[in-house]
Amino acid sequence: MDNVNDVVSNYDAILNEINELSQGKASLVLASKTVEQSVLKELVRQRKGILLGENKVQELLSKYFTAEGLEWHFIGRLQTNKVKYIVDKVSLIQSVDSLRLAEEIEKRAGKIDKTMDILVEVNVGMEESKGGVLQEELFDLLEKIKEMPHLRLRGLMSVLPDQEETKLVPLYRRLFALYNRVKEIKADNFAVDCLSAGMSGDYKIALQNGSNMVRIGSAVFGKRNYAK
Repeated sequence: MDNVNDVVSNYDAILNEINELSQGKASLVLASKTVEQSVLKELVRQRKGILLGENKVQELLSKYFTAEGLEWHFIGRLQTNKVKYIVDKVSLIQSVDSLRLAEEIEKRAGKIDKTMDILVEVNVGMEESKGGVLQEELFDLLEKIKEMPHLRLRGLMSVLPDQEETKLVPLYRRLFALYNRVKEIKADNFAVDCLSAGMSGDYKIALQNGSNMVRIGSAVFGKRNYAK
């Protein structure tokens, strides 16, 4: 989609729908993979409080810019050797899926004296092709994160399987139950308030089953042009 006016119109419509479904309690992260920087800049110029989520470090670095009210999130698989390039640019890393990655973020955040907000990614659908820790590994990882003073746990993230609603709802409910358990954990560096789940194809189901942060790309920006 090249027409920025269409992007702005789509953004407004999706945001209104999210606010209605969540009583104004959910956040919209725009999954901006493959979207030109010029389009993003114009959207940010016209609308305040934009959250942009990037999947790849190289693409984030090539498109990165600052503006009032703009935040960048990292939402894709993150290699430990790439953490140093983004830790000073993003406000939330949503895809922490291993102790090794958490330790690297702790190390790099410490070097710039920053407290880095993170989400732990959970593979609630137990798909081999997806990132994220399994449910039985989650709480061991959280115990380790408690000891990392430059990390602040904000909650959980998940990418659920592409399935019909009847199969998705039990998975979302399981994820929401996990999130509520995590909220009960007491730790100085835990400030749990985010459950990031739901994308263009299933965000309504996600919001109806506990998600308070959705990551939406094609429903706002149009079909991806991966040839770019």
